[in-house]
This record gives sequence, C-alpha cells and structure tokens, in this order.
Amino acid sequence: MNNGTMVEDSVLLLHAAGLHARPAVTLTKLAKTFSARVQIAAAATGPWVDAKSVVKVMGMKTPARTQLYVRAEGDDAAAAVAAVVKLVNDDFIGGPE
Repeated sequence: MNNGTMVEDSVLLLHAAGLHARPAVTLTKLAKTFSARVQIAAAATGPWVDAKSVVKVMGMKTPARTQLYVRAEGDDAAAAVAAVVKLVNDDFIGGPE
C-alpha cells in the first residue's frame, strides 16, 4: 500500500570500486525487502533509477566518492531509506543474504 509518504536522504559512496556488481546486488536485495518504491540517483535532480533493479543500479556506473541520493515512497519508506543509507555507510557489509 502506498500512503504517499516520500522520504529522501543522501550518503557518500566510499566503496573503493564504486557501485559495481557486488554492492549493486547487495543494495538491490535490500531494497526488495521493502514494500516502498525505492530509488537512487547520483545527483539530487536525478535521473532516478529503481533500486530494486540490479541492471539499472549497475547501469548508473557510479564511481567511489559520489554522493548517492536515496528516496522512497510508501508505508515503510523511512525504514527503506535508513537501511540503504546504513548499508552504504557500512561499505555494503551486513546486507541481506
């Protein structure tokens, strides 16, 4: 159910190789655990991509030291954004199995 709640935050991507295959898969798996629509972007103005699509996340080719913008809309939007920000801050360690 979508209650229209939009939550946004940003986090600095410090992973040495950027958002390549392993971090992209980890981020996508995490995003899929939420019912909210979760999107990420490498700029505050977008383009925004579906964080639940590994192809789209990898297609961003986001290098290290990029500010990653996260937004989500739906019932668990705040939890989704907080979890993605935490995952990036934790260097993609401790994501969903």
